[in-house]
Amino acid sequence: MSTSPTDAPSSASGGEPPGQPLSKKLVAYWSMWSWGNATVSAVMTTFVFGTYITSEAFGPGDRGAQYLAVATAIAGAVVALTAPVIGQRTDKAGRRRLWLTLNTVMVVTMVAACFFVRPEEGYLLLGVTLMALMGVFDEFANLNYNAMITDISDHRRMGRVSGLGWGAGYMGGIVLLLIVYVGLIAGEPPHWFGLGEEDAVNIRAVALLAAGWHLVFALPLLLTKLPTADQDQVEERVSVAESYRRLFRVLAGLWREDRNTLWFLLSSAIYRDGLSAVFTWGAVLGVHVYQIEDADIPFTQIAGSVLLFGIAGNVVAALGAFAGGWFDDRLGPRRVISFSIVSLLVIAAIMWFMVQPRQFGPVTMSPVEAFWLFGLLLCLFVGPAQASSRSFLGRLAPPDRAGELFGLYATAGRGMSFLTPALIGLLIAVVGGQVMAIPGIFVVLSAGLIILLTLVRDPQGTARMHDHAIRR
Repeated sequence: MSTSPTDAPSSASGGEPPGQPLSKKLVAYWSMWSWGNATVSAVMTTFVFGTYITSEAFGPGDRGAQYLAVATAIAGAVVALTAPVIGQRTDKAGRRRLWLTLNTVMVVTMVAACFFVRPEEGYLLLGVTLMALMGVFDEFANLNYNAMITDISDHRRMGRVSGLGWGAGYMGGIVLLLIVYVGLIAGEPPHWFGLGEEDAVNIRAVALLAAGWHLVFALPLLLTKLPTADQDQVEERVSVAESYRRLFRVLAGLWREDRNTLWFLLSSAIYRDGLSAVFTWGAVLGVHVYQIEDADIPFTQIAGSVLLFGIAGNVVAALGAFAGGWFDDRLGPRRVISFSIVSLLVIAAIMWFMVQPRQFGPVTMSPVEAFWLFGLLLCLFVGPAQASSRSFLGRLAPPDRAGELFGLYATAGRGMSFLTPALIGLLIAVVGGQVMAIPGIFVVLSAGLIILLTLVRDPQGTARMHDHAIRR
């Protein structure tokens, strides 16, 4: 029984032999998909529809936030039960690109449908349902998208390729948020296309713009054939029940032979849930806790303040992701991840302290100023942790099992995705106030970091994922 990573040659997992040039076209198309996928994280989840759904237009108090937390938890459970099997079956059938296409189309559809969510309490359930479905299909799309890193990169350059992809996503978020701000938020109506602000129609129109954005930048990758695993796999038809049996055999095999991979899946599942919550709840905290909002101004003006922060935050996050990819290839992903999480914990503790105005000598810092300063610092360290987590697993993933391993990655993440929403929802219900999202995120990040530091080492070869018990 071994608890260490394997000593398989590192070249086993790259799309091309180490030392040969990577396909710049494929890396560019892969990064463009991430550029377009910023629609989900930057616009829908965080800076526009996340704050829109949690506003008082959908019910008094924290009703919108509680509904959104529950819907997110349910969506996480669906992904947790299905992602590894979906990844496994796409590997076996050689349909990684096909399933990426289908799930991307579903994401675009859910985003566009958010246009019909009017600012009335009766539309709250529709809104959180669409957000949850969008999250489910986005997870499935990212499962196949992340697995493609083994087709376009080798081990030696996987950190920078992963960092480039994450950075492109943040940069796409910057451009899209600027377009949204200039065209549909800032200034007096009419906005672009002659839209006014009645029924928040300009905010709802953001969903249509975001859907089109994602589709346009996804098309180059969706229409390009992959050079390796996606074409070489021969379709193998097995039942869904057999797929789950294989999943459990793989997990048992990892426990016996490669616990480093298993511990990383557990650790990353926990801390990635906390990282996701930073973006999911960041804008909500900015609006409702750090006083970016003003009760006397309409939501569209509040959204303008949040979008400005979102633009700045994505600039900082992109820089962090690019830099993190460079350090990843030189220091290893584990060091980048652990340093980033420690930094996030320190900043979160400071932000908890800065909920009220604080005096520092002759200078008084308001909550709004604190949110801008320390919120941007949070953005700086989220990107490297996310990008290095993907490159960590990419170094472990054999190309013909990448979908399955990234499916386990998604399932482990979604299997734990109830942690932060449930903890935040509980703290809000018991203690009161959306500010309780901060200690909730702090606890979850700390738990993932402890496992990472005590049980996980940097990858030293491909994961041992042999199906010893498969009967043919």
